[in-house]
Amino acid sequence: MAHIVASGAGKVLMARRDDPTHDYILALTGKERPRVLFVGTATGDELDYTLSFYTTYDSDRCAPHHLKLFHRDVDDLAGFVRGFDVIHVGGGNTANMLDVWRRQGLDTIMRELWEDSDVVFTGGSAGGICWFEGGTTDSYGPTLRVLPEGLGFLPGSFCPHYDAEDQRQPLFHSALKSGALPPGYAVGNLQSLHFDGQTFVRAISPVEHPLALRVYADAGEIVETPLESAVLMDAATARNLAVASVGRRGATS
Repeated sequence: MAHIVASGAGKVLMARRDDPTHDYILALTGKERPRVLFVGTATGDELDYTLSFYTTYDSDRCAPHHLKLFHRDVDDLAGFVRGFDVIHVGGGNTANMLDVWRRQGLDTIMRELWEDSDVVFTGGSAGGICWFEGGTTDSYGPTLRVLPEGLGFLPGSFCPHYDAEDQRQPLFHSALKSGALPPGYAVGNLQSLHFDGQTFVRAISPVEHPLALRVYADAGEIVETPLESAVLMDAATARNLAVASVGRRGATS
């Protein structure tokens, strides 16, 4: 199965061009110049977000491309998407994004890649929630709601922006207590969770004191357990850690 790196923020993390999180993601491919596809459906293929992607994932560090679904210019969608080593999903409106993907058949293509390739799926906010069974979302307006309709590649739920938006924690806690969402994970804006297949590897963070938690309800009380986390002090540290993770996968396969 593929790797997944789910982050707490989309645009915020993308704008941090020199954030070592990006180096970690690229190094997971094991390639010198991986092909990276940006999927900006969640913001309606917003131009500024796409340009931010090209600034961060520039041609010096990878081969960047983007996919438009609102003004689609690709006939063979499956053939096009299968040509990439990293699929980077932007943040934005999770519910609308998933609806468009399902209408266009991209959800099925993603699942096939998930099951039979070594692609690295990544993204923040909507681009993090989508890989799980569900999460918390602002897709329906300023009042946050529960979204229980993710792709389900990863079991459990995901709550991004845990340190940045006041509604996130109480809504997530309430949903876990009621059973509206299954037990899951919560991260701050700058933290990310790395899964190899469905196996949690580690949380990563470009700053000290990372916020990355396993969260569940037990007898009506919320339990938050800190996850094993690595602080990425620089690009070299990030790359070495990612390469070591890929090496361990090869040694045990």
